[in-house]
Amino acid sequence: MPVNVALAAYSDWTYAASVAVYFIATVLYLGEMAFTRTVRAAKRELVVTAGTRADGTWTPGLVASGRRPLVERVGRAGVALTVLASLLQAASLVLRGVATGRAPWGNMYEYGSLLTLAAVVTWLVLTRKHPVRRLGGFVLIPVIILLFVGGTSLYTDAAPVQPALQSYWLVVHVSVISVSSGILLVPGVASVLYLLKSSGRARFANLPEADVLDRIAYRSTVFAFPLFTIGVICGAIWAEAAWGRFWGWDPKETVAFVSWVLYAAYLHARATAGWRGRSAAWINVVGFVVTVFNLFFINLVIAGLHSYAGIG
Repeated sequence: MPVNVALAAYSDWTYAASVAVYFIATVLYLGEMAFTRTVRAAKRELVVTAGTRADGTWTPGLVASGRRPLVERVGRAGVALTVLASLLQAASLVLRGVATGRAPWGNMYEYGSLLTLAAVVTWLVLTRKHPVRRLGGFVLIPVIILLFVGGTSLYTDAAPVQPALQSYWLVVHVSVISVSSGILLVPGVASVLYLLKSSGRARFANLPEADVLDRIAYRSTVFAFPLFTIGVICGAIWAEAAWGRFWGWDPKETVAFVSWVLYAAYLHARATAGWRGRSAAWINVVGFVVTVFNLFFINLVIAGLHSYAGIG
């Protein structure tokens, strides 16, 4: 199928636009984070006024402004821009898929876009359930970095995938691995923030409570881990069909297995009283670092059966 050059160009434009909007949203999140006051100070936003009559008598009254505090409006604007950027990014993927007539995650550029989109959507869902909106900047910073690297160093022109990847397993295996890895970005960030918050240092006082960060990390990992497991299993099935074996200790397979073991260890540690807290958080952080290592270093540096694909 010939590539639709016009749609491919629109895909690139919406991709670039999403990165720009994510950047603005990050600035707003960091602004809210920097100027958020403590709960005690926030309660003083209600202004007590006193009215004075013409005859000089004094009438006490409480006037509460119906407008939200400026810092909160800045944070809510950051969320709105994050939603807009995610829609632009999703449109970029859809346009790339239509332009090429295939699943839009056939190379590292497209794979990274799907991964970061999954991370952003996960974050938006969590902000609806937990009071962690102002931490959006910490999530979007790695997203922007990944998108920038993908759009520059890893960019690939829209084109059909090579014959080895023309399989329905490209749709199943790569999408599941990409989405689950993107979701796992969020608990990785949450665990890092948990370690900072639980250190007890005053400079991290504005972070949400440690138990909130711990719940976010745990629940998102619980959701992503089964998907990651399914992705690994699908990859083994595809490997048997393509290479005649389910497992060959290829570098990509080996590091993916290490990641799986680390996340399984985290979930076990989180459920074990003696390993909860900082010990479990450290395991989650290491698991995330290994996942990122697998995404970039294994794909781009080490020679292996997966290296030619440039995908997960």
